[in-house]
Parts: sequence; structure tokens; C-alpha cells
Amino acid sequence: MPTTSKKTLVYIVEDSLSSGALYSSQLEKAGYETKHFVDGYSALAAIKEIMPSVIIQDVCLPDISGLNVLQFVNRQKSPARVIIITSNSSIDVAVDAMRLGGFDFIEKPFSRERMITSVQDAVKQINLESIESKKVKTEVLSVPEISFIGESLAMKTVFRLLDSALRSKASVFVTGESGTGKEVCAQYLHSFSARKEAPLIAINCAAIPGELFESEFFGHMKGSFSGAVADRKGAVEAANGGTLFLDEICEMDLNLQAKLLRFLQTGTFTRVGSTNVIQSDVRVVCATNRHPAAEVGEGRFREDLYYRLNVIPIQLPPLRERGDDILLLANSILTDKNQENEKGFGQFSSDVQSMFMKYDWPGNIRELQNIIENMVVIHSGDEITLDMLPENFAQSGLNITFQNTFSHHRVNNHSNNHSNSHSNYNSNSHLNNDAHTEEGDHRYEIKDIIPMWLVEKNAIEKAIEICDGNIPLAAAHLGVSASTIYRKIKSW
Repeated sequence: MPTTSKKTLVYIVEDSLSSGALYSSQLEKAGYETKHFVDGYSALAAIKEIMPSVIIQDVCLPDISGLNVLQFVNRQKSPARVIIITSNSSIDVAVDAMRLGGFDFIEKPFSRERMITSVQDAVKQINLESIESKKVKTEVLSVPEISFIGESLAMKTVFRLLDSALRSKASVFVTGESGTGKEVCAQYLHSFSARKEAPLIAINCAAIPGELFESEFFGHMKGSFSGAVADRKGAVEAANGGTLFLDEICEMDLNLQAKLLRFLQTGTFTRVGSTNVIQSDVRVVCATNRHPAAEVGEGRFREDLYYRLNVIPIQLPPLRERGDDILLLANSILTDKNQENEKGFGQFSSDVQSMFMKYDWPGNIRELQNIIENMVVIHSGDEITLDMLPENFAQSGLNITFQNTFSHHRVNNHSNNHSNSHSNYNSNSHLNNDAHTEEGDHRYEIKDIIPMWLVEKNAIEKAIEICDGNIPLAAAHLGVSASTIYRKIKSW
């Protein structure tokens, strides 16, 4: 502990004398040693002399910004955990403070329990790092979850954000397509935090009927509604001291969003059918495969809740954008599935590797897992070969592209031929004019075959032209993702 006292030292930086005195009194009754400062410069001078364990700091100070104090603290060798005090009007500033390394933020007015819980969490995190730092570092490097294997720049960014989030109690908002590993992020944040001994409770906001959602979330009392035959804890209460993972958060009803926001602000809630106020200390991690900012713009997601949850945003990249990570993941999954099924596959053939790298992976890591498990379970041998791939593999993506591109080519090819500057494809006009002849009038030859890349290129360019340069719109009509089109344009 970076203190000179047996008690945990907490600095309070609050320009209100009465508020600061109240916080000091409450914390001292809870067993902490406190010092109160009414301006930022006084606090900085004291921090230089003795670094406390925790700092409770108002954002708005009379001399300097609370963010300046936070940044100074985080530049020191053994920084304190900084808890930000804010009002509703400065919530955006508090969110910025969390992104600069703040541990938690609490909104005025807050209860004694809310403040003390936050301080306790900060001390827990300090103890975890000081006692188990070497052990945690070793475990982080050997995380068994395959979704965290990766050397791409996008995944290194994800790793860095996750590791920085471990030092905070701030809410984490994970976005990404289905199958990219959003739930694994929640597992990681829980398993390597001071909360790892408490429960990790996951709740899928898309899988619970609207009329039962509040009960699942906050619990209910016996007889509060038809079917409530006994008192029942909800997810928030069950996760007390641990982590609450809210998957598909954008599916949550607006009414419940308001109640969730109130819980996040106060740390308290009531069960359905009860008036008793219950305290619960949870770290919230939420996830969605939608674009949350767009949901806010459409009025389907509360803006204030979005800012409260989106303190540490983490964007998981789709598998198709992770380059060589695809093969790293595939080999790791193969090893895992070999062990589960007592098989001895040692590698993928070069053809299979090539197909894996070219495939679009609409189901991301989950799809990769399923395909490899299918091959390992059904087949035996030393090497995964092309003939072992599931029959429908790649067809869902390739057929859509082929059907759209080929139909565009046949309809538009006659006019395209006049503008095509590639003379070595002029001989294809016999095939192109087939649209104007009856079947059987023309005998196809090798020269009539149009390379697939050119068919695809012409179709994509035509779609973009029709959509006035709007690539996402063109992608939607072609039945592929916009990132696929961007990648193909880059390759051309």
C-alpha cells in the first residue's frame, strides 16, 4: 500500500467544504483515513508528497480541471485509483475522465453506500495487482480462450483496451458482428479482475419475453404476478460483487432502459412486487451486433444510457478482416477439437488454408469452430483436406455473389462491351449476345468463358454506379458486406 498509515488513505478533492466534510466523516466511520482538499493545486502538492490509495475527486474545481489532477496521478509510478464525482450536466466529462484512466464515476446526489462500495472496489483492485501481479501477467499471456489468439493490428488494439479496462470499474460496451467473441470479452474482464471470485451473470436481452424482462433483471416477490410461486433473485442481485454481462443490449425495451439507467446511477433497485430497496455492486459489460449510435439516432436506445454504458468502447473486428489470424485460430481450434474427439489431425492442407483465407466468414469465429468440429468428428487422418470440407461450406457466400454478379453481367454486358477497354475480352461478345438468341443457336467455346474475377468486378462496379457511389447500399443489394467490397476494390 502506498500509504504511511495502517489505514487505507483516501484523498477527497471537493471544493464544497460541507460536502467534503460529509464524505470524510462517512469514510472514516467505515475505517479509512481521509484528507480533504478544496482545490486542485493543494491536492497535487499532497500527492507529490504521499500518494494515497484512492482519490475521490470532483470534476469541477475552482483552479484547475479535475482531469488535470487525474492525468498527473496516472503519470506517477504507483498511481492511486481515482473516483470521479460528477453531476448530470457533466456526465460527458466524467466519461472522458474514465477513458483517461479513472477507476469509477458517481453522480450527485449519491448514497454513502455507493461511495464506500466504489472505494472498496478500488482497494480490491490495488490488492489484486500488488499480490498477484506476476501470476496475472502469466495467465493473461496464456488465456485458453481461442478468440483471444491473434497478431493482427485490430486485435492488438482490442487486447490493449481490455487490459486497461481491468484497472477500472467502468462499463465496457463491446460491439461486433455475431460470432466475433463478445461474450469472451466479458469472461476475460471478469476472470482477471478483482471480481473474479464473485459471479459472472450473463443475460441475453433478445431471448427474454418483454413481459418477463423486469423480473429476470431485478427479480420478483411471490405472488407479484401469475406464475410467481416464490421469491426470486434477478440477474442484478445474483451478480452482486461480480460482473453483469448484458448481451444484445439494443434489444432492451425502453421502459427497462430507464430502470437500468437508474440502477447504474444509484446502485440500487427493487424487485417486482416489492418496495424494499436493494443494493447491488456490479461491473457492467454489454454487447450488441448493431450500431448503438444509430439505434440512439432512431430513438430505440436512450442517449443517456448509451453514454453511461459506452465508457470503454471495444470494437471486435470480423474474422475476414483479421488476415493471418484466421489460420492461427484454425490451428488452435483443430488442436482443441482433436483433444475433445481423440483424433490426430496435424494440419490443414494448403488448399484448405487457401480457401479459409479467401472465404468471407459471415459467421466469424463461431462458424470457423463449427466447420472444423464437423470435419474432425466425421473424418480421420493426419491432415484436413479439401474433400473433408462440409458440402455447403462457402456456398452461402459464393453463390449469392455469383448469382448477383452473373445476372448483372448478362443484362448489362452488351452495353459494357462498347466501353470495355480490355481488348482481350472482346471475343466474349458471342456469349454476351446469347441473351438475344434462342438456346442452342450458339456453340460455346473455351474463349467464351469469362474469368470469375472480371464478372464479379463488373457487377460490383455497376452496382456502385447504380447506387451513386454508395458502397454500403450497393453491398446490401449484392448480398455481401460492405467490407467485402472495400477489400475487393483494394485487391484490384
